[in-house]
Amino acid sequence: MRTPAPLRLRGATVRLCRHCRACDCAVRETFTRGESEFILGATVRLRDRETRVRLCECRGCHSVQASQLQTKSWLQVERGKLSKFASQSPSSIESLVKVPEPQILPLFKPVDYVEVLAQIHEELELCPLEKKSNLYLLQYHVFKGLGEVKLMRKSLRSAWLKAGTVYEKLVFGAWLKYEKQGEIISDLLSSCGECAKEFGIIDIASEFPTNENLISCGTNTSNGNHFSRIVSFIIGDEKISCDRQKIAGLSVPFHAMLNGCFMESFCDDIDLSENSISPSGMRLIGDFSTTGSLNEVHPNLLLEILVFANKFCCESLKDACDRKLASLVSSRQDAVELMECALEENSLVLAASCLQVFLRELSDSLNDSQVVELLKSADGQKRSIMVGPASFSLYSLLSEVAINDDPCSDKTVLFSKQLVDSAETSLQKMVAYHQLGCIRFLRKEYDEAEQLFKVALNEGHVYSVVGLARLSHIKGRKDWSYEKLSNVISSYTPLGWMYQERSLYCQDDKRWGDLDKATELDPTLTYPYMYRAASLMRKQNVQAALAEINRVLGFKLALECLELRFCFYLTLEEYQSAMCDVQVILTLCPDYRMFDGRVAASQFRTLVREHVENWTTADCWLQLYDRWSLVDDIGSLSVIYQMLESDAAKGVLYFRQSLLLLRLNCPEAAMRSLQLARQHGLSEHERLVYEGWILYDTGHCEEGLRKAEESISLQRSFEAFFLKAYALADSSMDPSSSSTVILLLQEALKCPSDRLRKGQALNNLGSVYVDCGKLDEAADCYINALKIRHTRAHQGLARVHFLRNDKNAAYAEMSKLIEKARNNASAYEKRSEYCDRELTKADLEMVTCLDPLRVYPYRYRAAVLMDNRKEEEAIAELSRAIAFKADLHLLHLRAAFHEHVGDVTGALRDCRAALSFDPDHQEMLELHSRVNSQEP
Repeated sequence: MRTPAPLRLRGATVRLCRHCRACDCAVRETFTRGESEFILGATVRLRDRETRVRLCECRGCHSVQASQLQTKSWLQVERGKLSKFASQSPSSIESLVKVPEPQILPLFKPVDYVEVLAQIHEELELCPLEKKSNLYLLQYHVFKGLGEVKLMRKSLRSAWLKAGTVYEKLVFGAWLKYEKQGEIISDLLSSCGECAKEFGIIDIASEFPTNENLISCGTNTSNGNHFSRIVSFIIGDEKISCDRQKIAGLSVPFHAMLNGCFMESFCDDIDLSENSISPSGMRLIGDFSTTGSLNEVHPNLLLEILVFANKFCCESLKDACDRKLASLVSSRQDAVELMECALEENSLVLAASCLQVFLRELSDSLNDSQVVELLKSADGQKRSIMVGPASFSLYSLLSEVAINDDPCSDKTVLFSKQLVDSAETSLQKMVAYHQLGCIRFLRKEYDEAEQLFKVALNEGHVYSVVGLARLSHIKGRKDWSYEKLSNVISSYTPLGWMYQERSLYCQDDKRWGDLDKATELDPTLTYPYMYRAASLMRKQNVQAALAEINRVLGFKLALECLELRFCFYLTLEEYQSAMCDVQVILTLCPDYRMFDGRVAASQFRTLVREHVENWTTADCWLQLYDRWSLVDDIGSLSVIYQMLESDAAKGVLYFRQSLLLLRLNCPEAAMRSLQLARQHGLSEHERLVYEGWILYDTGHCEEGLRKAEESISLQRSFEAFFLKAYALADSSMDPSSSSTVILLLQEALKCPSDRLRKGQALNNLGSVYVDCGKLDEAADCYINALKIRHTRAHQGLARVHFLRNDKNAAYAEMSKLIEKARNNASAYEKRSEYCDRELTKADLEMVTCLDPLRVYPYRYRAAVLMDNRKEEEAIAELSRAIAFKADLHLLHLRAAFHEHVGDVTGALRDCRAALSFDPDHQEMLELHSRVNSQEP
């Protein structure tokens, strides 16, 4: 969830809340009458037809890992019989709530990511420029293993900015563009200042120094003989006359041939008919020897001259051909045709130009078999010609694109093999061997996978033991798997994934213990919640099962958890709740396939829809108001999904959808919704607003502000004024801008809009008034927002009470928010500021229980422990959170604690790791400098 943007004014900080800115596989369907069939232990009644779905047995299904696919019989649907949960047979319940084993993630997951980040940062401080991009790429892999999307992209951008060669600029620029294409916004961002540099076409030729290695040999003669000034080259029936010394100046071989002791040195006519050069080509070479340039030349002749120049070591001629050919590469087909020649003739400029075309068209270009063949078959020498020292970077990108497309495809294997071949350092080998091992495992190529996992483990990637344990289990050596994981647990600082993996190889009672320990160490792992919930459901302990799966869905909107809860509701015949979950699933991933990828989620929605009440548009709006007021974000998403089927203005709905997805920490889905809002906008001024938010969300505040102003110039609207106020608050450092923000929000409130958005504007306006010290005006805003059911305004009103020195009223106000809000972890956290230490402690424990990813409670508890001189416990509290939550503030505080207790090494490690998150963080830089000076 985004932290509201700060606005500095008069020494205060204004924060505007914007949270509410409101398989390619074939599916066979048969429709039968009177036929009864059974579906996964649950029965669904259809009105006038049966739908039968064939299980997908295709290994290449894009939405599921191949190793998880298990071929079963037909999914069956029974008409007219709604069996109660109590009458379900144990086998039918078992099949419905079966939880697949957790995936082996093809990611770099070091046991101590803080140590690795610190090591990388230290090397970045000391290494030459040409090594920085590779280090930032390793930093990217660490953040990817931690699931930190924003930090991943930040590392990629740093790699691009610090690129020491044109090859790295190509690769990382293309990578950034590919990431933006995943959000479907590169077309918009490419027109913006700095983004144009990232996404723009590089002038490859200008990045290579011009080869001026023209040999000047004068009129040197051998044995006192004077050679004729003109030499003629005979090619077939034609004779081409050239200046002997000009031709001799093209290369050492020509100089030796024409001015040395060879027979040709004394000849006026030299036969070149057997040297694959045409008369036209030789004439152009003669002209080049005199003028030093190639003018308008047909590409075929250029290729001919290039081969000739390479054969006779005419470096300046080869360079000119190389650049000329590179300038002619304008399409993928051009690049395909010329790349092979470039690799054969060692033409660096041409090869890089062809590569640029391939990379700019990712991922479409990897669907071209000719492109794939060129990229996958390059040996070390050809890789050096094509991408210089950036081979590991290139194949990191290509393998990631291929994995996203289909992790089990041949091209994924081939690109990952190239990645292995390109790996040089130990960390690079960990990344490459583990990734290829995971791909081999998915393809059930178990022997190859085992060898790869062993290499990765020997290099130091302990997480690869997961692959070895699974393979051992498959081979019937379950005890070995258990013992291996036990050895890992005893040899390293235990992590959640270690206990989660070991739980797969022990009996049910021990499994529960290991899974509880896994959740304790890493509450973000979804498998333990799912296993416990499914077990409870099989025991028909319905409420406990739902409570367990709701625990994780309260802070992590994971598709697999929504799918399991959907199955629970289906079994319980709570079709409205099941409908809600499947609609949220489709919002997050429109192509999602359920039950190990065998059935499209949209198909289940069709079946369940038969059993829920149809809502009118008015009903939907009422439902949306209710859920929005209850801070029920999942319910609100479901309602909006349903409303999008109507003829309502879709742009507005997709925009509301994006707001909810941002609040639920689903930035990629939110960006997709924003793009759809832009696509379905009914007017230019509306589309400009959505474009402004797209730009703002990708870090381009000034450009977003300009879009808002452009929209207002076309038509005054609530959303345009709201966007301008929000962007201005974030981009302006001028204290006087607070008055402008107030005026903009007031203008927004004068424009037509619904209560959901007006409540947000009132809430934001109240925040600005508070930070300006205008508490009465702020209170009026919050009270008016509450009158139209903007529940979050309780928090602002509580702040007003607190600033009026009425702490009890502030506590009571936050209690109202806790009672009303479905998602209330943040409310407990805020209420903790308005009570005594014991109540604060209780509230923050509740926060950690509801949302263990919120870092403030850990920091508070650690600070209290440190105040009580319990240094070890304080550091342990922070370490507990750092193990699963990569956060600069946690690392900053732990570094300060380490410094306080005299642990300079620990402090320096945490400082360096924290600076990987934000290298410009002033307080971290000061602490790092201070600690660094203490290092022996």
